[in-house]
Amino acid sequence: MMESFVSYAALCCVTLIIGWLVHWVYKWVHPPCKGTLPPGSMGFPIIGETLQLFKPSHSIGIPSYYQQRLERYGPLFKTSLAGQPLVVSLDPEVDHFIFQQEGKLFRSWYPEAANNIFGKNSVTKFNATVHKFVRSFASKLFGVENLKEVLIRDLEDAMRQSLAAWAAKPSIEVKDGVADMIFDLVAKKTISMEPAESRELRKNFEAFFQGMLCFPIYFPGTLFYKCMKGRRNIHRILAAVLKQRLSTPGKKQGDLVDALVEELRSEKPLIDENFAVDALAGILFGSFVTTSAVLTLGFKFLTDNPKVVETLKEEHEIILKKREDKNSGFTWEEYKSLTFTTQVMNEINRIGNIAPGIFRKTLTDVQVNGYTIPAGWLVMISPMAVHLNANIFEDPLKFNPWRWSTQDEAKQIEQKRNFMPFGGGIRLCLGADFSKLFISLFLHVLVTKYRWIEIKGGEVLRVAEMVIPQGYHIQLVPTS
Repeated sequence: MMESFVSYAALCCVTLIIGWLVHWVYKWVHPPCKGTLPPGSMGFPIIGETLQLFKPSHSIGIPSYYQQRLERYGPLFKTSLAGQPLVVSLDPEVDHFIFQQEGKLFRSWYPEAANNIFGKNSVTKFNATVHKFVRSFASKLFGVENLKEVLIRDLEDAMRQSLAAWAAKPSIEVKDGVADMIFDLVAKKTISMEPAESRELRKNFEAFFQGMLCFPIYFPGTLFYKCMKGRRNIHRILAAVLKQRLSTPGKKQGDLVDALVEELRSEKPLIDENFAVDALAGILFGSFVTTSAVLTLGFKFLTDNPKVVETLKEEHEIILKKREDKNSGFTWEEYKSLTFTTQVMNEINRIGNIAPGIFRKTLTDVQVNGYTIPAGWLVMISPMAVHLNANIFEDPLKFNPWRWSTQDEAKQIEQKRNFMPFGGGIRLCLGADFSKLFISLFLHVLVTKYRWIEIKGGEVLRVAEMVIPQGYHIQLVPTS
């Protein structure tokens, strides 16, 4: 009798568990929605389609993940990223609608895995008032006035020293070299840290970056584990800097920490110490990661297109010839006159697509193209899909800076409207002006003083952004 009861109870438990699992899987495959969800697949429970999304492609064209879904579902489809429901937009018009509705139907957001990495507390507190403070805070370093009056000279000095050091070596890996150059300068301006210390901090940022686009499995040995370890080290180092400066508020260093200390010691501070540390980490991280990647791809594109290099040299030689004082430095007026350099920079950003996606979160149920995106869902805009769209950019896989000087006014407007290397809407990248100045100035020093030889090119892959996993190695040779 007892055995029958136990067997019956066990059977009931198993039945309940199976029933719960079936219900859970059904809800996963068919998420609740008050209207019609965009077509697509949610992938496997928990994992979603994360592995397919981040699978590297050996072609520089649109990866098969996007291409297959574009053909099957159209330019708007649902999926899941690391267990989080997501709608992907490959549609330029939908992208513009999302940017226009910033703060009304959508807000800036990141996948849960990224929130865990960057600090979820900071993201959830990022309201309009705090956003205004952060922009004001960051503009002290990256704003146009500081770029024009201070950083342009500091950047040129740093570049001349760094490139001279590169030329003294048999070879240099471009991404590491550029990252060191930027990070040393920005760490000095941000937290008054000297290069010997900042290089150690950058190693932690590298570990942090390597795990950002991996599946979030927190287990020793995994990339995500190393990423979170790097984040803890970064937080510890920056928290110690902030704590020390808070204890001596009268001792100004002339860096960004001064502004944070002033805010934290105000009567009603908008931020807390955790947010301040995350803000410093975000500025340090954003300053070098994307720009070093852009210039690495830039070297690759320029090496493969010698005619572009010649035209660049001509533009920059004209600047040198116009100078009354041959020893004077690069000026803001010279920077703003660089038409072809801007076109080259645009083309590197267009094909390279360093930002794999632009994320927004729905604040309410949103109606788009006859579909409903439920409140609380993530939407990912894919700049790559627009930048490689043959209807917008003719022969999109060809590196052609001259496309940006087309005499077709309608085509010019269309290209500019659909060019989004620094995001879109009211939340453009805080470091966009810094990045553009840095790349332009770097190219100026490079083509007027040096030539280079490719030592090891490395295989080019595309996830959404283009990457060279093995690095790009060159030998830098002075021209005079």
